[in-house]
Amino acid sequence: MYLFLILSIVITLAAQIAVKSAFKKYSAVRNERGITGAEAARQMLLDHGITNVAIEPIPGSLTDHYDPTANVIRLSEDVYAKDSVAAVGVAMHEAGHAVQYAEGYKPVLLRNAIVKSTNISSWVSYLLVLAGVIFSSYNLITVGIWFFCVVIFFQIVTLPVEFNASGRAVRTLAEGGILNAGEQEGVKKVLRAAAMTYVAAVAVSLLNLMRLLLIRGRRR
Repeated sequence: MYLFLILSIVITLAAQIAVKSAFKKYSAVRNERGITGAEAARQMLLDHGITNVAIEPIPGSLTDHYDPTANVIRLSEDVYAKDSVAAVGVAMHEAGHAVQYAEGYKPVLLRNAIVKSTNISSWVSYLLVLAGVIFSSYNLITVGIWFFCVVIFFQIVTLPVEFNASGRAVRTLAEGGILNAGEQEGVKKVLRAAAMTYVAAVAVSLLNLMRLLLIRGRRR
């Protein structure tokens, strides 16, 4: 049980350190064209014929995201008006999500369809497992585990969504000549590090699933 907990902490910290390190390194590297994150995101949208998506600044660091309900790309202070290699990469990744929705990319539509049920399943699963432990109920723990599997399924569906958005960003950079070859390599490193945080999340959830199965086994 403690081994699973320690592994989860190590995996999470390693992923966070990697993405912050890569982002910090390439945030200090300005691109030759002086294009900002917001400009790069807008260019990617225009390249795909998308003109109805707004781009707005948002406070914080690494808080960048695309909001499909408002149809807005929100870029952090380190990305929106900055002309670093990291800023361009992150901004175009978020623009990639907007393109996914515009083109009806099936994995992102599936993820969007199950996000509410996943949020509910997340806290219901732990409540049921906790109740099962308190009342020594094998059945309650089992139902809680099934709810937790919904969360894992959502995280697995998220993987192709994130990798695809990064792939779209890298292809657009190469085809549009927005960054030179060396700068493109920097973008790839930033986006790979970011993608690993999602892989780490799946790994941690699988470790937690094993931990829950052990708890259930003790209650049998």
